[in-house]
Amino acid sequence: MDVSSHYCVRDLSLADRGKKSLALAEQRMGALLALRKRFAHEKPFKGVRIGMALHVTKETGVLVRTLVAGGAEVALASCNPLSTQDDVASALAREHCRVYAYKGETKEDYYHFLDQVILFEPHITVDDGGDLVTRIHLKNPQRLTHIIGGCEETTTGVTRLRVMHEQGALHYPVIAVNDNKTKHLLDNYYGTGQSSIDGILRASNILIAGKTFVVVGYGDCGKGVALRAKGMGARVVVCEVNPFHALQAALDGFNVMPMHDAATIGDVFLTVTGNKDVISNEHFKKMKDGALLANGGHFDVEIAVEGLRKIASKHEVIRDGLERYIVKGKTLYLCAEGRLVNLACAEGHPSEVMSTSFCGQALAVEYLIKHAGKLPAGIYTLPSEIDDTIARLQLAAMGIRIDAKTKEQIRYQCGWKEGT
Repeated sequence: MDVSSHYCVRDLSLADRGKKSLALAEQRMGALLALRKRFAHEKPFKGVRIGMALHVTKETGVLVRTLVAGGAEVALASCNPLSTQDDVASALAREHCRVYAYKGETKEDYYHFLDQVILFEPHITVDDGGDLVTRIHLKNPQRLTHIIGGCEETTTGVTRLRVMHEQGALHYPVIAVNDNKTKHLLDNYYGTGQSSIDGILRASNILIAGKTFVVVGYGDCGKGVALRAKGMGARVVVCEVNPFHALQAALDGFNVMPMHDAATIGDVFLTVTGNKDVISNEHFKKMKDGALLANGGHFDVEIAVEGLRKIASKHEVIRDGLERYIVKGKTLYLCAEGRLVNLACAEGHPSEVMSTSFCGQALAVEYLIKHAGKLPAGIYTLPSEIDDTIARLQLAAMGIRIDAKTKEQIRYQCGWKEGT
């Protein structure tokens, strides 16, 4: 481990490879680079300290560079013990970014690294899952006085923060970047759908075609996973607790059933619910020999891994990211210790997808600075015009042009007298 007061990374000698990874991501993140060009000229973040708890990937590195170009000082820790790309962490450390992350962090190091970001006394927090915000409130409330506001990237994190706000425990404004259309309708749907299956394939090399693929949860992430599994030739089964989402799944052509029924027929199970113990001991015992389990939700609680360990007669690591459990004489495979399979076993979302999500983060930071002291504690969504700006930046990066309304069309939509 290479350690200084400004970083803790696995191996600084990986920095050159990390720079190449960052260059690869930048080639595909034109929308975010367009923002970087403006930020570099305007310096909207001059004198601002930004504390981040995100997956330390090449795409996150491009976001860090973008914020730094705008004048910010940045401190970064990972938001998941298994998601760090060590070469990228080393490259950022070489670029004098405060970065505290390595793949395979212990629980103690994970929280120690969050504490290093908190000691940086950030004016803005940028979070993925809510651990940074909750740790500040629970363990370091004296640091709250420095904070202007925060941004949250995930459904899981926004859910936690809404509960905090409802209970009067949230003490600064947080923008729910996850609620941007350009985040949850692109990142969750296109990103999770592709990257989660990518993680399963890298961990197991299983054939998807012909398998019964059980998608647990049919929100935006589940919809994306189901579509891609179907496209690869799987028979898709959906398990849901939300009646409308279940109805959507049925009308989209998928079989919908309770988990206790799906457990007996599934070959591959992927959880994307944001909830706890959606696959539990009673389900493990019903599964067929060779069933494979993976989780696409932010935390490692959706699959009851501790319960699986207790009921298994044998457990062994097969390869990086894949474990084998023997339960009642049957073999069950678990990817990524039940953690985020797309980041623990693969590289997370494609760069093109993260370009739009991180445009949302960067513009949310700018919005908070422009409205410093004007927003009471609470959860906020960026104005729709900013979401539209992100979409236009991405379209431009893709070389796509669209129509504009004529004056007559604008007049028509602003009136009410014209009818049949």
